[in-house]
Amino acid sequence: MSRGYLPILEALLFASPDPLSITQLQELLEEDEEGIINNLNCLKELYENKGSGLTIIEVAGGFRMSTRPDLHPWLTRLARVRPGRLSRPALETVAIIAYRQPVTKAEVEAIRGVAVDGVLRTLIERRLIRIVGRKRDVGRPILYGTSRSFLEYFGFQELSELPSLKEIETLTPTREGTAEATEMQSENS
Repeated sequence: MSRGYLPILEALLFASPDPLSITQLQELLEEDEEGIINNLNCLKELYENKGSGLTIIEVAGGFRMSTRPDLHPWLTRLARVRPGRLSRPALETVAIIAYRQPVTKAEVEAIRGVAVDGVLRTLIERRLIRIVGRKRDVGRPILYGTSRSFLEYFGFQELSELPSLKEIETLTPTREGTAEATEMQSENS
């Protein structure tokens, strides 16, 4: 693919509502994988060299045009709307599903200790989770798993990029650690 294809590649990435995989780009541009990858890198480098507010990112098994993450504060001013955030119950539920999938509603409720009907409905409406089948158990309960939109929303290429539980434990203070830190602060004041 010659540099003459860069505007076409750029237009495809701009116009597509979803990330485009290498396979999709090969079909659209009738080009080999190496040519596609070289031109994606060339386009990304062009954006970087001219200090553009745009970049090309790899997410959810494909490539998309995106604004640079460091420009987020200005973009939120433009929107003047709070970004679609997830509530704490929704985050807890989607985390359980991400780490335990495929998982049933009853299994999620057993971990969270509360009913999750409404939260599951919201996560499905936002397309962050999906029904992946039915468990071969009494009553054949529905199994839930994360969706491609989950990967996009959280900026992951694949599920293996989720932090391990040990990494999460090192990032989140324990109740005892928090109490000790508070005591130390009040002693030093």
